[in-house]
Parts: sequence; C-alpha cells; structure tokens
Amino acid sequence: MPVCDICCQELASESDMRTHLLLSHLENEMSCPFCSLSGVSYDELNFHISTAHTEMVLQRTPTAKSLADWVPDPSRTDDAKWTVENSPVLCNSWRIPASHQPSGQDTFAMANRTAAPSAGIALTQGQGAPSTTKSSPPAATIPNMLKNLTESAKAPSVHPKHTEEYAANHRKSKQKRLSSPKKERMFSCPFCSLVCSDCFILQEHVELHLQDQAVSASEGAVPEAGPSSGQACSSARNEKLGLPLYECPLCSVACVDNNSLQEHVELHLDYGTAAAAGDLSGDLRLARQLQEEDEKKRKAEEAEREKEDFKQLQKVFGLDNSGGYRRQMERNMERAVSRGQMNPAEFHRKRAEMMESLASGVDDGRSRTAGVLEALYDFYQREARDTVHVWLCAETDHYSSSDGDKGWGCGYRNFQMLLSALQRTEEYTALHTLPGSIPSIPQVQALIEAAWAEGIDPQGASHFNRKLKGTRAWIGATEIYSVLTAHRVRARIVDFHQPTGPGNTHPRLFEWVKNYFSHHSSRGARLPPRVVKTNLPPIYLQHQGHSRTIVGVEERKNGSVCVLLLDPGCPSGEMKKLLNSNTAAASISRMRKFSGHLKHTQYQVVVAEGVLTLEEKRNRILNSRTLHSDRIP
Repeated sequence: MPVCDICCQELASESDMRTHLLLSHLENEMSCPFCSLSGVSYDELNFHISTAHTEMVLQRTPTAKSLADWVPDPSRTDDAKWTVENSPVLCNSWRIPASHQPSGQDTFAMANRTAAPSAGIALTQGQGAPSTTKSSPPAATIPNMLKNLTESAKAPSVHPKHTEEYAANHRKSKQKRLSSPKKERMFSCPFCSLVCSDCFILQEHVELHLQDQAVSASEGAVPEAGPSSGQACSSARNEKLGLPLYECPLCSVACVDNNSLQEHVELHLDYGTAAAAGDLSGDLRLARQLQEEDEKKRKAEEAEREKEDFKQLQKVFGLDNSGGYRRQMERNMERAVSRGQMNPAEFHRKRAEMMESLASGVDDGRSRTAGVLEALYDFYQREARDTVHVWLCAETDHYSSSDGDKGWGCGYRNFQMLLSALQRTEEYTALHTLPGSIPSIPQVQALIEAAWAEGIDPQGASHFNRKLKGTRAWIGATEIYSVLTAHRVRARIVDFHQPTGPGNTHPRLFEWVKNYFSHHSSRGARLPPRVVKTNLPPIYLQHQGHSRTIVGVEERKNGSVCVLLLDPGCPSGEMKKLLNSNTAAASISRMRKFSGHLKHTQYQVVVAEGVLTLEEKRNRILNSRTLHSDRIP
C-alpha cells in the first residue's frame, strides 16, 4: 500500500497518491528529507533536491552513473520505462514559477547549481518551439522518485534516526506550519507552465491533464515526456474542447484562459519594475560618473596636446628663449672648432669681430654682395634677346643669411636689402631719419621694438610680447611696415590672399609687379627702351615660411612675365658669380621666377611709395591699431 513520503499517510492506490499529493501538499509547505529546508513548494523542493543533494541521489541509485543518465524508454508506459542513458537532471527539467523566491539554505543551493549536470531550468517553450532539455519524466513518476529519494535519506548512513521517529518529526513540523499564518502563494501546474493563485482551479486543470493522458494511453499513444508534453496535451485538450490558447507576449508560455494569462504577465511586470526601480538610479549615477571621467580625461589630453603644439610653434618661430643671433653664432663657431673646421685662434678673432659689430649696431658686411643691379643691367644689354622689356629697381645690395641667423633671419635680411636701396635715393635720404649705415640683425630688432613703443601695430607687439632682441623670432610684412612708418617712409601692404589662376598660381601678382615698375618708367616716353633701370625701391615679398625681394621684371616675346628675386637663402659666394660675365647667365636663371614657380596660397608685398609728413605719421600710428591692406582680388 503506498505511503506518502511527506505526511506518512497510507493510501489505497497510486492514483489516490497522486490526488493526495496535488490536493494536500501543493496547498501546504514541504520540507527537504536531506536537510532542514522547509516552507517551499513542491517544484521548489524538486529543484532543491536536484541541485543541492546530487550526491545523495547518486548514492541511492546504483544503476545510474549520474543524475544526467536518465532517459525515457518509449516502449514502456509504466514507471520502469526510465533507464540510464544521458538524461537531463530530473528536477531541472521542471519549470520553477517566477513568483517563487527561494530562501535560506535553498538560496545557497541555487547559488551552487553549477555543480549540477544541467545548464539550468528549462523553461516551457511555445507551441512548436523545441525544449532546451532532452526529455523529462512523466508526472506519474515524480512521486515515486521523491519516495525513493526520501527512503534513501532515511538510511542509517545519512540519518541515524528510525523511520517512525522521522515521520513523527514530519507531523510536528507540518502542524507547526499549518498553525502559522500563511502568505499568499502561487501554484504551478506540474505538467505545463500554467501558474494559478487558486488551488481549486489548479486541481481542475490537473484533472484535465490526467483525463487526456488516460485517453492517450487507451488509444495506444505514448506521450512525450517533459514540459513540452504537457503543453502539447493542453493544446490538444483545448482544440478538442474548442477553447483558444492565450500566449504570453513576453515569453513563449501559453495559458488556457485570460485570468491565468493576466496573472502570468503581471508576474513579468512586477519583476521587471522591481529590478528597474532598484538598478536605474545606480546605473544612471555610474553612467554620469563614467561620462565625467571621460570628459576630464579628454580635456586633460587636449590641454597637454595644445601645450606641446604651442611649444613646437614657439620653437619654430624662435620664441622659445633659446637665444638669438649672438648665441647661435657662438654655437656654430664652437661646433666648427670641434669638427676641426676652425682653429681656436680664428674662433677668438671672429668672436671679437662679432662682439664689436653688435656693440656698434652696424652689420659687419660679411654676407653682403654689392653691384647686383649693375650686373643685371649689363647682362640684359648684352644678351637675353628673347625678352621684349626688362624693368629693374634702384641699386640694391644682396644680404645672405649667416651662421648667426640661418633658418630664421630672412625677414631681417630683406629689410637690409630694401634699406640699402632707400639709402641711395635722394628722396629718402633727405629725411635724415633712416640709419646712415646698414644695421645688424640685433639692431633691426631694436628698431622694430622702438616702432612698437611709438604705438605702431599694438597687436603685433603683443604677439611678440614686445620683445625681439635676444630671440630668433620670425618677422613678416607687418613688422617691415611698422619700422618704415616709424622712419616716416610711406609704406603700403598689398595682400594677394588667394590664387587667381589655374594650378594655384597668382597671375594678378605678376601683373601688379609689372605695372609697379613700368608705370613710373613710361611717363612721357613714347617708346620705352628694352632695358629700363628705375629709381624705384625693391619690393618686399612675403609668403608662408619665407620672404624674398623683387628687384625686377621681364616681359618675354611669348607674352609671359617673370620676376627677378633676390633670396637671402642664396650664399654670397653664389651671388658673386653674377658679377662675372662668364657665369652671370646661370645666376640670372636661378633668379627668374615664372607664374608656375609661385604657388603658395597667399602672398603679401610691402612697397615704399614716398615720404610721410609728421601729421600723416601720427594718423597712421592712430590707425595702426588694426592694420589694413589692399586686397587683390
């Protein structure tokens, strides 16, 4: 006669045992036969035993190698159809309702369920969806398995107490649980995924399952085991009765009525709301904290990068306090001595000469080449028959870069070239404001600082922090304009701010230079000569990174125009070849620049156009707070 393992009540048959389990123990709480866990449902007890007491099951099932070896035998319809052959864990093949929250030791067992062979609890799939487990035992075998586990637990090797004493303890614990107030509970169907809050509704639902199984058995059909079998059975029953199935919109569970579906969905929503309420504020704080940290890191990296770029820019433009003309000259001479290119006696002699030049403020003339324009005039008189017209500026000396200013002194050297032409023109020498001799580079820096002190170009002065002496700072068109204005020379800046021809060329620049030289020389002349030497000062030409001096322009027979440039980067030894009639042609070919040779994006020119009165100088100083240039086009 079957005996209930939970309350030790004797029943007449296995059918009565199943009914007793469903009606008596699904409504009440059960306890684990291996430990002190109690107050859980039937499904939770099955799950707890399969995960926390696997070794107990293995010890009491000698024919099975592990709990993962149970598979159904389709040829048998009784309990004996379960054989050992790589089956999933018994309890893990049944679904635990979402509302059941284990506690106590069961929580610890669930945290360690990785020891179980199964990957986890297999949820019931929707219609037609495969189950995540291989198979599951039919409902009729579950009480027998639980009974075998209980009998194994009562063995002396596990529990030394007698069976009667163990049963009495079970009755006392059950009476204690029945006398305590109950909490609202949810009940799940052992055959399918239905979850109910009323035990009588669940009883009617399970009886329908049992009736369907009885009909299937009488027809000779062997139902599939597991939760998917219960789902299929429920679907078949509803189809026979003409009742629709209601599928959960959040998972694949199908319910038999609206009330069951509503309760099931509410469980989803309650769980999601609780999880979101607990984690949203923390996640938001963490996201903001990570964002703030990334923003601080990005700003710090940008500041460091800008600092490094600024240092490189200062180094390029000579504003890194690494010394000026004198310091660079001394380092280069020391390097020449160490390489054996200069003996110590010569080093001391040149250093003394440099110190004397710096003290006087006059250029030593070592990089000067005189007679350049005279040599050009003679060459065009003798040769260059392919030119139609040639215009040359007033006599100008060439100044090349020296060891003291190589790499940064081009602007100062071009100013020396322009000043050498102005000193030979009576219109400018009558002012008695220009230096009587060509100043050295440190002296040119002092002249620019004096112009800033008068109030000319305050923006440029602030850019250099009002200091040029002792630095290797580059200067440009605005600094040339400032020093000329300070000495009452009427200067003008013309800005060719964008290319005006194909291929990034500047034909408007060449046209403007030709008009500058030809317009003044053709006054009153019916037919100008082929080579014209004017009294006009040369033109200061500035572009990004370098500056040169325009001393003439050619108009060739094919209509093209080229300008003649003096480059401070050309050594004085090369320029002296221009003075020799045998080598002049090669030197002049290097001075010619056609439109295709000048392809920088922007060019600026500075021209001297006369003398300023004192009133005009004051007005220019007031208007120089923002310098203006003539823009072409």
